[in-house]
Amino acid sequence: MELEPEYHQYRISVPQEFEKVFTHFYFAENTSDTPVTKTLLPTYHTILLFCFGESASMMTRKKTKIVVDKSLVFGPVRQAFEYTLPANSSILVVNFKDDSFFRFFGKFSVEKWIKHPDELVPENCFTHLWHQLKEIDSTTQQVHYILEFCKPYLQHQNTTGLLLSTYENDLLNPIKVIAEQTHQTERNIQRKQKEQFGYSFKEFNRYNRFLKAIKMIEEEIEKKNKIKWFTIIDQCGYYDQSQLIHDFKHFLNISPTRYLKFQQDICNPKSE
Repeated sequence: MELEPEYHQYRISVPQEFEKVFTHFYFAENTSDTPVTKTLLPTYHTILLFCFGESASMMTRKKTKIVVDKSLVFGPVRQAFEYTLPANSSILVVNFKDDSFFRFFGKFSVEKWIKHPDELVPENCFTHLWHQLKEIDSTTQQVHYILEFCKPYLQHQNTTGLLLSTYENDLLNPIKVIAEQTHQTERNIQRKQKEQFGYSFKEFNRYNRFLKAIKMIEEEIEKKNKIKWFTIIDQCGYYDQSQLIHDFKHFLNISPTRYLKFQQDICNPKSE
């Protein structure tokens, strides 16, 4: 997607050995003389964000402003939020996949919170990491440094986490199937899903349905075609137009038609 000439963003793929740990890295910088504000679509990932230059900020749905001092960890990102990059600043974002954040930081709820990452570990290692990254000019080298830094902390994925993250049969209840496979109660599997991933299958499926609709809209916009809303409703599994509108309000706090108007200012973390 073509953006302002002085605002640059791109994804960075992870090496194969880390594909089950991170989805990707994301870099954005504002080299202009004025702040740039963007909206990030929900990702349902837990995110570790490093900020360089002037402090970036985020605005929550409830209009709470959060200033990023060096680094911040938050998620899962259930609803869109605005972020602002001041002039001559940049961010580097680490997107944790499935239960990998739980595997790094241990047993505590990752359901919904925003913290400085040093609050999650006994030492101020992330502040130290930020200082190390600040001295590296290449974004690619920064990513490599983060990957090497993470290796000693990563725990092995347990059996339940592996089954939850690789389940693909849409016709069967995954909670029931995995409970039978692991000889656990369905309630226990649901608890582990929330504890380790930060969300339930039900809400994640709703998010994926919405994301499919967004992808179809983006493809039609790219082809300069008129949006066929009822085709999107049918192919994405919505009951009717009101349910689609409800999802747009839930995830983005805007209507589908307003999304079309402001689509160029909304960053889709799933886009290549």
